[in-house]
Amino acid sequence: MNRRLVFFSILFLGLLTSAYTLDVSTRSIQDDSSLRISIKDTWLTEAPGKVLEKSPWVHTLPGGDRIQVRAEGERGECLIILARELGGTFPGWAQGSWVLTRRRDTGLPERIRIFLRSDPYVYVQFRPFTGDKSLMDVVVYDAYVVHSQPLAIPFERLLVIPVEDALRTAGASFPRRYFDPDPGMYRELREFIALVRQRLPELRFRDDGAIDEQGRYVFIENLALQDGPGGLNCSGFAKWIVDGILRPRTGERLTIPPLKEPFGDRTSSFSEAYERLRDPFFGLDWTRNLAAAAGNFGTLEEIEVQKGSFASVIRRKEGKSSIRAYPGFLQNAGFDSEGIHPLLYTLAVDEPGFIYLASVNQERGPAPRMRQHFHVAVLVPYFTEAGNFRIALFESAAETSFTNFKTRYPGHHINLVRIPVEGTFDP
Repeated sequence: MNRRLVFFSILFLGLLTSAYTLDVSTRSIQDDSSLRISIKDTWLTEAPGKVLEKSPWVHTLPGGDRIQVRAEGERGECLIILARELGGTFPGWAQGSWVLTRRRDTGLPERIRIFLRSDPYVYVQFRPFTGDKSLMDVVVYDAYVVHSQPLAIPFERLLVIPVEDALRTAGASFPRRYFDPDPGMYRELREFIALVRQRLPELRFRDDGAIDEQGRYVFIENLALQDGPGGLNCSGFAKWIVDGILRPRTGERLTIPPLKEPFGDRTSSFSEAYERLRDPFFGLDWTRNLAAAAGNFGTLEEIEVQKGSFASVIRRKEGKSSIRAYPGFLQNAGFDSEGIHPLLYTLAVDEPGFIYLASVNQERGPAPRMRQHFHVAVLVPYFTEAGNFRIALFESAAETSFTNFKTRYPGHHINLVRIPVEGTFDP
C-alpha cells in the first residue's frame, strides 16, 4: 500500500475539503530552511505591498516534497505561505507547511505558524518577544496547550533555521506527543465504532427506556416492562453500550437499580431537599456507576476526567478572535462545553483505548435554579488509519454529529467518565 496516499476527509472552517495523506513523524518532515534562506530578502522581509504582487511558484525540495510559495492578504495582514503539497493541492495546512504573518501597513512580523500535522487546527507558532527571545504557542483545536513560552532565540533567526532546531530549543516545553499520534493505537476503537454502527439499526428511541439484566425492555424509573416495540433513551443507550463491552467478558448485562444509586459527594444541604423532586444528579450518578462497573475502578479520580491540558482558549466571533481563560474542571459538573473538542483531542493522545460517557448539565428549572444533569452521550475520540483525528458520537439509540452536539449545548458543562474498550462488542 502507498503510505503517502490514504483517503481521509477533513472539515476546515465549515468547508469540506478532501485530502489524501499519511503524515510522517514530526522528526521526519523534510527541512525547508534552505528555501527560506534563499527567499528571505525577496519574500520574508520585502515590503508587504511588493510581496502581495508576486505570483505563486512551486519549489521541489531535495527529498521530493513540493512547496508552493505564495502571499495572501487578509484583515490588514500579509501572509507568506510555504504550502506543502497534499493530494495535488497546496492548502497551506498540510504537514510541514510554514506561514509567516506580518502587518500589512508596517511590515512588522506577528507570528510564524507551522503545521506539523495535516490538520488546520493543530499547530505550533512563534511570536516576537524581546531582541534575543521569542514566544512559543502550541494550539490544539482552539486551545492553548502551551501559551507564551519564552525561547532563547531571536525571532529573526526563526525565519531561516530548521524547524527542528527551534523545537529543540523549546526542549520539554514542546509537547511533541500531540503531533505524533500512532494510528495503530486506535485499532480497537475503530473496530468498536464499526461494531456499534452495525447494531444501531436494531434500536429505536423510547423515553425512559433501557434493557435490564435479562435482556428485557423496561422503564428505568419503575422497571416495568415496556409495552409494544421496545426502545432506549439516552441513559438506556449508554447502558447498552457498556453492556456490549462487558457481556463478552462476563456473560451478563448490568442490573439497573445500582446504576441509579448516588455516586460520590455530589449534594449539599440545599440540594438534598430537592433531589427526590427534581433528580438533578441522575445523569452524573448513572454515568459514574456505568464507568465504575466497566473499568473496575476504585476511586472517582480514576473514573472521572478531572484534569485538562490547557488553561486558555481562542474564542471566535464575527470574524474576530480573542483569548480567554478556560476555567477547567468544576466538581460535579465537568468542563465548559467550549473546551470539549480540544479536551477530547488531548485525551485521545494521552490515554488511547478509552471512550467517554458524557453527562450534559446546566443550571435550569424553576426557582430555585439548580444544576441539572439531563442528557447522556457516548463520545469516542480516535485517529483514523491515516492519522486524522475524529470524534464519533452516539446518543439516544443513534449516531449523531459531534459538531451538532457542540452547537446544541453552548454554555453548558459536560462531565466525562472513562470506559476502557477491549475485545469485541456484543450487547
